[in-house]
Amino acid sequence: MSLTRNAEATAARTADSRWLELLARAGFVGYGIVHLLFGWLALQIAFGNSSDDGDQSGALRTLASQPMGTFVVIAIAVGMLAMAIWQALEAAVGHRTERGNDRLRERVFSAARAVIYLWLAWTAWKVFSNANSDSASQQEETTARLMESTGGRWLVGLAGLALVGLGVGMAVYGVKKKFMKRLKSGEMNARTTRLARRLGLAGYASRGTAFGITGLLVVLAAVNYDPERARGLDAALRTLRDQSFGPILLTLVALGIAAFGLYCFLQSRYRKV
Repeated sequence: MSLTRNAEATAARTADSRWLELLARAGFVGYGIVHLLFGWLALQIAFGNSSDDGDQSGALRTLASQPMGTFVVIAIAVGMLAMAIWQALEAAVGHRTERGNDRLRERVFSAARAVIYLWLAWTAWKVFSNANSDSASQQEETTARLMESTGGRWLVGLAGLALVGLGVGMAVYGVKKKFMKRLKSGEMNARTTRLARRLGLAGYASRGTAFGITGLLVVLAAVNYDPERARGLDAALRTLRDQSFGPILLTLVALGIAAFGLYCFLQSRYRKV
């Protein structure tokens, strides 16, 4: 018991580190840049002008191709790693003001965020090191291997359902404006508060839509034994574009994703870390 308490105390001190806080706040800036580029790629897909992957890896490759872009990409990787560590610590010992099931739920969400940030850090590193970072093709290959067995198809289907749930939860989170409780609202004036609400609402709703469609495509891939459907966010955006009024809907989603990027900039200043 004493060993557990000592471990928790050490983790809590690490979570309160000033350097970790600064790196995490810088990470939000990088996260915002990625989503602005992600939104731009989605907008290009809406009008049929893009052959690049319309996902985070495509956004990072676009950034890396610019002058000094590789240095920005590695800075984003460091920031994402710091954010992953922060959220992992939150999952382990954080959310102490919450009680009971609320604390458990928040710790689970923090663990999920840690995985996402760690994946983005790894993707940024692969882009920086010129490794293969085509996440759409990689997801298709992984899905194909898993679907070689019946158990694998069930696993792919469950993963798809989890993504659908994540997308729905993300959209509800945005519509209910629950993200506002994560901000230092006492330090924000009325204008900044209104801006944060609008950007957060549009951003979370759009990201939820993209993740939800991605999950649905993964489920359909498992049901129909068609790994090509499971190509991640890029396939989801292109599928949305190909529907009736698809370009209009995808344009709205692209603008919402860009709005989330701007919201990340606000988080870098006002997020409780």
